[in-house]
Amino acid sequence: MGLNFRKSISLGNGLKLNLSKSGPSLSFGKSGMRQSINMKGQARTTVGIPGTGVYYTKTSNVKNLFGGKDKKAAGAKGAKTAAKGLSEAELEQNRNIVAEYEAAVEQLKSIHKMSDGAIDWTTLTSGDLAPFAQSVLAGDIDSYFKVIEEVGPFDDLLEYGSSFEVGTDDPSILEVEFNVRSAEVLPTTVLSLKADGTVAEKEITKTAYYDLMRDYVSSTILRVARDTFALLPVQTVLIHAQDVQVNSATGQDEEFTLVSAKITRNQIGGINFERVDPSDCLGSFECKEKFRKTEGYAPVDRILP
Repeated sequence: MGLNFRKSISLGNGLKLNLSKSGPSLSFGKSGMRQSINMKGQARTTVGIPGTGVYYTKTSNVKNLFGGKDKKAAGAKGAKTAAKGLSEAELEQNRNIVAEYEAAVEQLKSIHKMSDGAIDWTTLTSGDLAPFAQSVLAGDIDSYFKVIEEVGPFDDLLEYGSSFEVGTDDPSILEVEFNVRSAEVLPTTVLSLKADGTVAEKEITKTAYYDLMRDYVSSTILRVARDTFALLPVQTVLIHAQDVQVNSATGQDEEFTLVSAKITRNQIGGINFERVDPSDCLGSFECKEKFRKTEGYAPVDRILP
């Protein structure tokens, strides 16, 4: 269960008491329709009217995002050893292998383009969320967490392997921490179709890997901000992306903050998310990030509320 709800109580001098409970998944689609794939390989399609509680859900089994890296790699290796003069069925299979790979990579860069429709709490009078309207508008933090649990705004992002923790002690601010888990999410090889119809597989370059990671992290941060503002009447969201890296001083794996961003509702309102580059867009906000194309991310301190 990758999502934690945390109520932070200030104890002074920078100390906080965090009260949390475990809660529950890449969603695709427009407001009212979402598809997600959980870690067990189950696809879930949900169709409904945001804020009304009316929905229909269908679940089916599918492959993982990259089709199961082992299976994909095996398919690619099998295609590489095939004799010249491939059958049409073999050619089509190889095209599909490469197309699915390319689509999955593009998806990692496009997470920010998908977001739920905004809930207008001032006019919400029916549906599952209606009982929370008055307390949400009053800034009741416990109601915020109940709404997050009910709607699951980040559930689809859990399908990439990310996990989330949400907390606040200020009704105007939401703080979201997510684990990137780059080793589980990002591909380490590149697939392409050769002139003879077979599939070529080679190790991804460091610069290409780091660029993809930056796009994925930036895109996820933007998506979290969009969904937060769509769901709750907060004015600011603090988002911290962290990942496991080797500490060169100890040689041990440790969790570091890679990016810390502060985004306000007013700042995000005029952005055309279909056209922006996620990394460039994130740079327009208050953001702590140390990134080099040949070395990737270096740890940073978090922006404080």
